[in-house]
Amino acid sequence: MKILITGVAGFIGHTLAIRMLERGDEVVGIDNLNHYYDVRLKENRLVRLSAYPKFRFIKLDLADRDGMKALFATEKFDKVMNLAAQAGVRYSIENPQAYIEANIVGFTNVLEGARHNGVQHLVYASSSSVYGANTKLPFAESDSVDHPISLYAASKKANELMAHTYSDLFKLPTTGLRFFTVYGPWGRPDMALFKFTKAILASETIQVFNHGNMVRDFTYIDDIIEGVVRVIDNTAQPDPGWTGNAPNPATSYAPYRVYNIGNNSPVQLMRYINALEDQLGKKAIMEMLPMQPGDVPATQADVSRLEHDVGFKPATKVEDGIAKFVKWYRDYYKS
Repeated sequence: MKILITGVAGFIGHTLAIRMLERGDEVVGIDNLNHYYDVRLKENRLVRLSAYPKFRFIKLDLADRDGMKALFATEKFDKVMNLAAQAGVRYSIENPQAYIEANIVGFTNVLEGARHNGVQHLVYASSSSVYGANTKLPFAESDSVDHPISLYAASKKANELMAHTYSDLFKLPTTGLRFFTVYGPWGRPDMALFKFTKAILASETIQVFNHGNMVRDFTYIDDIIEGVVRVIDNTAQPDPGWTGNAPNPATSYAPYRVYNIGNNSPVQLMRYINALEDQLGKKAIMEMLPMQPGDVPATQADVSRLEHDVGFKPATKVEDGIAKFVKWYRDYYKS
């Protein structure tokens, strides 16, 4: 099939593109190559993709309405995976406008392109951040997510609502994927694992928030990609059992779905740091700090719906995933 992957120079985007290309799909990738983090890392991801003859890259911003309209009209994609977004919980406090442009305006352009050009299935990245102030664990797709605590989370919840509207009005099949703390080779430098590794190797202090009492459902990149591919191939359908008397937020009478993709095995932050120390052969210098605004103390994904519908459940142990990341980091940075 011919698939559009937005945010293709990103961590998840470029890894997904490789997987789709290796199974024989044609991939068109777009990215605006913004400076949120090191552009050289994004460019090197694109270098990897350039080795595949069925890959084409177009530099384009989701918020470019005319550019997006022309892209969809010209290319006629079978399916779309929207991974382009302004990411980061903490940055959304500093620069809220970036989230509106990329995550709201940009996503509208994706929806419009898919609607008018016969796209068979639109899959898009949501986030575990939508669970916000919820404290019942594990987080389930059927839970209410009406109390976000960052603009990033609010923008992702908005994406889910926007997608449902298009599924209802235009019968566009859409599936949202709530990712839980993705990590692994070629990851994002703004994420904790990347920051911790760089600081520990340089004998610099790492900041440990909530005094180390954070719990996260760390999910290895290969598990994320396996789940994404299976969802792309499993086009959203109306749920015949859905009722407005007891509305399930995860499904609909329209062709609409939402899934968690997480490891379903939450890990204490200190265990995460200890595993990293073991791989680096070096102890971290830690500064214990209180919780930051926009953060939540714990996340855990209920992945029973994903397992039921597409037959997959992430299971990579954090020690194994960190070992693979450290090997990549040492090779990439010659450290």
